[in-house]
Amino acid sequence: MLRTTFFLATLALVFCAPLSAQEMHPAARSTPAFDQFRSLVGHWEGTTPGGGKVHITYELISNGSVLMERLSPGNEPDMITMYTLEGDRILVTHYCSAGNQPTMQTAAAPAATGKYDFTFLRLAGAKSPDEGHMTALSVSMPDKNHLVQTWTFTENGKAMSENFTYTRKG
Repeated sequence: MLRTTFFLATLALVFCAPLSAQEMHPAARSTPAFDQFRSLVGHWEGTTPGGGKVHITYELISNGSVLMERLSPGNEPDMITMYTLEGDRILVTHYCSAGNQPTMQTAAAPAATGKYDFTFLRLAGAKSPDEGHMTALSVSMPDKNHLVQTWTFTENGKAMSENFTYTRKG
C-alpha cells in the first residue's frame, strides 16, 4: 500500500510540475513588430562599410521577452544589443565597446513593417554627455534572409552613420 501511494504521489508530481511552471511563467507578450525581430534568431554574416567581415547572432532569452544580438565586428571587441518590448514600442539597449550603454526606442509600432527607426532615449555609463555613443539605429528586413542596419554614432555633437548588410547563414 505504501509503495502504491508513493508511486501515485511521484506520478502526480511529474505531471503537475510542468503545468504549474507554465502557469507561473506565461509566454512573453508580443506584437507583430516584435515578432518580426524575434524571427531574426540565428546566425548572420555581413560586411562593414570598409568591406570587413561581421558576424551577428540573435538569441531569444528571458522566456522570449528579450532578443539578444551579439555583434562580432572582425578585429574589434564583441558588442551586445538587447531588444525588448515596452508597450507598443521596441526598446534597444546597446552595450558598446566604447563602454557606455545608450537606449533607443521606436515610435509606437504594433504592426510589422520591416523597417524600424530607433531614436535616442537615454545614456548610461558615460563620463559626460559629449562622450561618443550611439544615438540612432535603423533596421530594415527586406525578407527573411536579409537584414540592413544603419548605426549612428555621435561624439561632441558630430554624427557619423555606418551601414551594415547581413545575410542569414544556416
